[in-house]
Amino acid sequence: MDAQGRGRAGGTDPADQWVFDPKTGSYELRLDQPGGSGQDAGRGSGQDSPPAALTDPSSGRGSFTSPRGTSGVPSGAPPLAKPRASGPDARPLPGQRGGGRRGTGGGSGTPAGRRRPKPRPGKSTKKKVLMWTGGTLAFVLVGGSLGAYLIYEHFNGNLSKVDVGIDNAPVTKGPVNILLIGTDKRSGKGNEGYGDDGSVGHADTTLLFHVAEDRSNATALSIPRDMVTDIPDCTTKQDGGTTKTIPGSKGVRFNESLGQEDRDPGCTWRTVERLTGMKVSHFMMADFNAVKELSKAVGGVEVCLGKDIDDPKSHLKLSKGRHEIEGEDALAFVRTRHSVGFESDLDRIKLQQQFLSSMIRKMKSGDTFSNPKKLYDLGDAATRSLTVDTGIGSVKDLTRLAKDLSRVNLKNITFTTLPVLDNPADGRVKKTVVLDKPKADPLLAMMRQDVSLTEVKAKEKKKQQEADAKQEALLKGPKAEPAAVRARVLNGSGRMGAAQEAVTWLQNVKGMPRTANGGNALGGKKVDKTVLEFAPDQADQARRLADAMGLSADALKETQAETGPTAEMTLTLGADFSSPGTPVSAPAAPQKAPEGIQKVEADDKNICAK
Repeated sequence: MDAQGRGRAGGTDPADQWVFDPKTGSYELRLDQPGGSGQDAGRGSGQDSPPAALTDPSSGRGSFTSPRGTSGVPSGAPPLAKPRASGPDARPLPGQRGGGRRGTGGGSGTPAGRRRPKPRPGKSTKKKVLMWTGGTLAFVLVGGSLGAYLIYEHFNGNLSKVDVGIDNAPVTKGPVNILLIGTDKRSGKGNEGYGDDGSVGHADTTLLFHVAEDRSNATALSIPRDMVTDIPDCTTKQDGGTTKTIPGSKGVRFNESLGQEDRDPGCTWRTVERLTGMKVSHFMMADFNAVKELSKAVGGVEVCLGKDIDDPKSHLKLSKGRHEIEGEDALAFVRTRHSVGFESDLDRIKLQQQFLSSMIRKMKSGDTFSNPKKLYDLGDAATRSLTVDTGIGSVKDLTRLAKDLSRVNLKNITFTTLPVLDNPADGRVKKTVVLDKPKADPLLAMMRQDVSLTEVKAKEKKKQQEADAKQEALLKGPKAEPAAVRARVLNGSGRMGAAQEAVTWLQNVKGMPRTANGGNALGGKKVDKTVLEFAPDQADQARRLADAMGLSADALKETQAETGPTAEMTLTLGADFSSPGTPVSAPAAPQKAPEGIQKVEADDKNICAK
């Protein structure tokens, strides 16, 4: 055959696939026939050579039998290639690859018992580039996936977790309260010089980061460590799975809620809930090394000083003006207090708020999230420094939470401090502080009701005002007769028997016999706020029940479900329900922050410590 006709499928010479069957007197195309078979050997004894590969045009397959034609080839097969020219200019047929014994061949020059391999055609430059690029891309994708998995496992291994007996979901639809705890534990290289290196680690720096339900604003509330308060009983998990209840303490410093008497972050968690009236969602605890490593990971944090500082106790030595600090300088900055203000813990809180605000700005506006190395360093530093609750005990859950909280606009994040006064019991030596209730109560009410301490955009304000007006309108209108009110009452208050207590009161005192006890709220979970759900055609019933229970407009939730004459509304009692006859909803919070409270807006770059 002509050398140009030696096409092959999968490296097989088509001539080797045609086999003469003496029973039928025909050639058969056998695609799976190996070279050197007994049938194939007949071609070396004078048999005519079969044609080039033949394919069924209808199916693309080449396995069919054709009758032998008069020329000695199967009928319908393409003609054999012309014999190779002879003479001095003729090119010799390439030799058999792989060695082996050569046969006597009958006219075709094909060695007996061997298939003639065909040299693979050379690939074009374009094909080579495409193949190389494709292979490299596949390698990168596989390597990247493996790398991402290894990084994920590495970060997961960095995280420390504490089971506080509360396993909240990473992300919820309602408001979020993250308890941030900075301990004064001196473990870690270079930290012995910051005080007692044998400290068990107290709640040295504590912030409650409250994020509004609609994620429009957030408030970070600093709680002074030296504030005198009551610490409730708390149950801690011990090694081996056992539990231990630690008795509470009255009239002690807040920082004793952690470390003292073997208290864990769950004890600080419960102390903060009792103090603020807000339910904590998750906690994150970090030590001194967190400040040093995170400040390095973001490439330094800008701070401003209104005067020179040289504090031998915190080791901070900086001149007046702006500086980018990291590592030891960053830790010294958030630890110093003897060179600023009145040298109190409250002045140090202001420095910490300035530092955290600046760090948030750096992370949001810089190239941290687009620079792979910085992103890795930040993730590594954060996970190595953090101890969290089991609800966010994996990188996946932490990422989900971070993505949810990142929806808050930077300019609507405010740092403030729980208002306190010098403790009168200290006399002339001021060591501790006590809660300033006239200022603290309205501030906490604003946080509980998602009122921003900053000026939220006018559009958002208008939208909220329209929603409030719509809710108020729900209360205005005709009210159904008490006997016509149909509702089932669910208990989500966390107090046993609350639903039955409310039903008994509604039936016997308010004349609503068609109210019934529906048991516990869905999943048996405790809910924060009481909610009354009703359909549009039940609005008059909802107004009557809301009036009886003392519900505010924001407790009413109109659904779009179709109902009939006997359909029931659903009243879910929340933690704000105390007893029948007592208005459920708290009075409206003030829309403006109380005069004299300390606050720092996260996007304010012009703060300088003095």
